[in-house]
Amino acid sequence: MTKTEKVNFVIKTLNNLYPSIPVPLDHKDPYTLLIAVLLSAQCTDVRVNQITPLLFAQADNPYDMIKMSVEEIKAIIRPCGLSPMKSKGIYGLSKILIEQHNGEVPQCFEALEALPAVGHKTASVVMAQAFGVPAFPVDTHIHRLMYRWNLSNGKNVAQTEKDAKRLFPKELWNDLHLQIIWYGREYSPARGWNLDQDIITKTIGRKSVIRAYNKQQKP
Repeated sequence: MTKTEKVNFVIKTLNNLYPSIPVPLDHKDPYTLLIAVLLSAQCTDVRVNQITPLLFAQADNPYDMIKMSVEEIKAIIRPCGLSPMKSKGIYGLSKILIEQHNGEVPQCFEALEALPAVGHKTASVVMAQAFGVPAFPVDTHIHRLMYRWNLSNGKNVAQTEKDAKRLFPKELWNDLHLQIIWYGREYSPARGWNLDQDIITKTIGRKSVIRAYNKQQKP
């Protein structure tokens, strides 16, 4: 297959598997999405979705959030891990949103990435999912699959993002990044991977990855 044919195969397969695309993190507006994405760093979406209702029952907007102390926020979000950093980030960004953005989440990469504890990936998720701005947030699933599919060299997430944006049509980015995440979880996980169920990797995958998989399966 040519690279274009591989890309088209990925798009067609993912659209067949995920004609409707659920958003992994529960939220009701840009602010609650921002907080949920921040909490998801080194934490599963399932765990985040268990914790955010507890946090948002106390504060689901920046004005109520800064009425809480960092320690109170930390106590609630502790199960998500990295709670000292995340609690300071949540309090700090909430304060900045009030002071500099009238309590609203800015619709701008630069302003988002200037917020405490908000990196490029978090900003990209918010821009894509909250505001519909084309972005391609790269998480561990996308990074792994772009390498397995021989569509990126796996050097780093920044390079993977560049490759994804170069290969896939811009109008599909916001759907595709979610579709790839779901596919990675269901069909091409890092552990417990079954190549026979992973139709995309089996069809277009990097030969060295497939050889390594087959070697591991031999008794």
